[in-house]
Amino acid sequence: MVPPGAAHYAAERIKEREAGMQGMMMHRPLSIIEILRFASEIHSTAEVVSVRTEGDIHRQTYAETYARVARLAHGLAGLGIAPGDRVATLAWNGYRHLELYYAVSGIGAVCHTINPRLSAEQLIYITHHAEDRVLFLDTTFLPIVEALADKLPADMRYVLMTDRAHMPESKVELICYEDLLDGQEESYDWPEPDENDAASLCYTSGTTGNPKGALYSHRSTVLHAMETAITLYSSLREGKRVIPVVPMFHVNAWGLPYAAPMTGVSLIMPGPKLDGASLFDLIEGEQVDAAWGVPTVWQGLLAEFRKRGTHPKCFTDMVVGGSAAPTSMIEAFEKMGVSVCHAWGMTEMSPIGTQGLLPRELREAPLSDQIALKSRQGRRMFGVDLKIVDEEGKPLPHDGKASGELYVRGNTVISGYFENAEATAEAFDSEGWFGTGDIASIDERGFLLIQDRAKDLIKSGGEWISSIDLENVVSAHPKVASCAVIAVPHPKWDERPLLIVVPEGDDRPGKDEIDALLLEHVAKWQLPDAMEFVDELPLTATGKVSKLTLRKRFADYKLPDAG
Repeated sequence: MVPPGAAHYAAERIKEREAGMQGMMMHRPLSIIEILRFASEIHSTAEVVSVRTEGDIHRQTYAETYARVARLAHGLAGLGIAPGDRVATLAWNGYRHLELYYAVSGIGAVCHTINPRLSAEQLIYITHHAEDRVLFLDTTFLPIVEALADKLPADMRYVLMTDRAHMPESKVELICYEDLLDGQEESYDWPEPDENDAASLCYTSGTTGNPKGALYSHRSTVLHAMETAITLYSSLREGKRVIPVVPMFHVNAWGLPYAAPMTGVSLIMPGPKLDGASLFDLIEGEQVDAAWGVPTVWQGLLAEFRKRGTHPKCFTDMVVGGSAAPTSMIEAFEKMGVSVCHAWGMTEMSPIGTQGLLPRELREAPLSDQIALKSRQGRRMFGVDLKIVDEEGKPLPHDGKASGELYVRGNTVISGYFENAEATAEAFDSEGWFGTGDIASIDERGFLLIQDRAKDLIKSGGEWISSIDLENVVSAHPKVASCAVIAVPHPKWDERPLLIVVPEGDDRPGKDEIDALLLEHVAKWQLPDAMEFVDELPLTATGKVSKLTLRKRFADYKLPDAG
């Protein structure tokens, strides 16, 4: 006999299964301020050490940082900043900038970090496009603001990130940062956000057209910090001391200001001093374990190591990204005992999407094999999906041989550009994947190899030449400080490679020397047709070599056999 109600109970369970049964768990919104609140309780004595524009070194703990962030939140409210308002920053890596990261998003506003290396035209554009209400700036950047003030939003207010003793005379009406905090309470009743609310805004460097805005949410930022902490565990363990050499105005310093407090890592902020000598002294003096930054910075640090004939023994880990790291540079650091992790990502990806830590079974491989893998862009982080497609958009196999345009998707990837429907329409495929503009291959183990930006590939006689492959080889030559390869027109072959070299000292390498080195790695038809020397390579606002500038400079260049 069927128990009374059994049939009804069974029918209800069937309905639940068909509808999709939900778990019975609390739902707490992911919130950025909760990272710092956690750090202030659990990692309260970990430090934020900052090289200040005032010229000294400042120290405070995460517990002290959280108290100052509460005071800043009251100050922002006093300025009339409301949820959704954009608050701009023009600042180096330092404790005050870190406080803004948390206080602005904590009250429900949006932290808009501005790259001071952008052109005046781009700076004017993004402040108007973002509709910034207030701009916080370091003293270093006051001349930029004074020169542009009449072109920036008319109602924007300016807060100088210093104390009363260091306030300068200015034609711009300035509010003193420390005055804003003075007398404020060290606690704040933080509002509970919808985790999908906007939290920060970063613009691309705008190498083509106007910069485009990536609008990150509380949810995406906290997830990115968690994914980064899980994946880049070598430098993100409690008690570690890490220098974010990557600027906080560049894609939120790759998420390190969020991941470090979450994991109990002390942040050693270099401020404006990013030269090799200053970084060496800071690393050694503060016993820094790891550093994150772009290849151009690490080349300067490597040169300083060689100049002094030693390196800080405490320094054991380095994350390099932003552009492809030369194999020779990776090898040099590895031989010094510094483990190099090659990461890759984009502003549109929060930004880290892959990381190059080797799996356990490869850590005992010969050094040459390890370096070959570390020269790639690593494997995807949890939560990030990758695919490569052919010219018709059809997926290609991850076999290490097929190459195509790289597309990405995930919880930390944008779904569109801020207030830019045209750019959004062009950026995604029919399935909602974001097109990176990179040409890549992915092998069976998941290692990504960026072969080139689609616009930087050189098409010669119907065959593709990777500028990155050539640059990686040439940069290893002892007489080469840095180099770049661009395409120049050719009447027969369509395009041919031109090598542009910054020599190491006065002894310039000959073309035959470079060719001999290249022939150990590439086919003869891929050799550059010519080589030109320059004093320095132009850089973009994010520290990458500006090939757009080089292409303009050499637009009328005639190759030896081009007629």
